[in-house]
Order: sequence, then C-alpha cells, then structure tokens
Amino acid sequence: MTALRLLLPLSLALLGACAQQRSQTVELDADSECPARLQVGQTLTLTLPSNPTTGYRWLVQNPASSVLQSLGPEVYSTPEDAGLVGSSGVSTWRFQARAAGNGQLVLVYQQPWAPEVRPVQSFDCAIRVH
Repeated sequence: MTALRLLLPLSLALLGACAQQRSQTVELDADSECPARLQVGQTLTLTLPSNPTTGYRWLVQNPASSVLQSLGPEVYSTPEDAGLVGSSGVSTWRFQARAAGNGQLVLVYQQPWAPEVRPVQSFDCAIRVH
C-alpha cells in the first residue's frame, strides 16, 4: 500500500476523535470541583438541588457570559418516584462554551423578592475555556 492509503484512514479517525471530544457534555453539580475546563463548542450542564415550593430559587448572578452562552432557561424537575407535592427536585441549566478565556459562573439560592437578604446557598465556579 502507498503511504497515502495508510494516512487517509488514520487522519479521518483522528478528526473523528477530535469532533467527538468537542461535543462531549461536561456535568457540574453542587459537589463538583472547580475550575471547570471546557473546549470551545462543548456543552456544560449544571444541576443543583432545588425546591421552589419553599419560595427559594436559584438565580444566575454571573453567567460567565464572556466564555459561556446560555442554551435556554432553567428547567426544574422532580424525581418520578417522589409523588409528593412540594417535594424537592433539581434545577438544570445548559450552556455552551463559546469563546476561549476565563469566566466565573455564580448562582445564588434565595427568595427572588428579597434580594437584600443573604442567600442561603451559593454556587461559584471558575470556568476556563480553551
């Protein structure tokens, strides 16, 4: 075989591996270690425990907009087996790494009508996009 016949399949395989890595989703939650490292184009999914029936909500205080782009609003869901009104669930946000650089993703858990009251929880994560 010629060298070209060997290099072409190898090159295609390497390109495919790079494309797959870039599209992988990075998962973050309340126990995640930060900083989170992403590549441009990767999706970041953040999931935090939540119970809006208590009046508390996660509010995005800093969306790291210099490096992340929101892919939609918060999505709240409860576990299917809970079956109880008022039971806790999770809030989920999706972002896409849009530019190389550093940013700070900050969310606070507080009552939206009382912004002067200190949040009961916070999520603060350094985001690095390469």
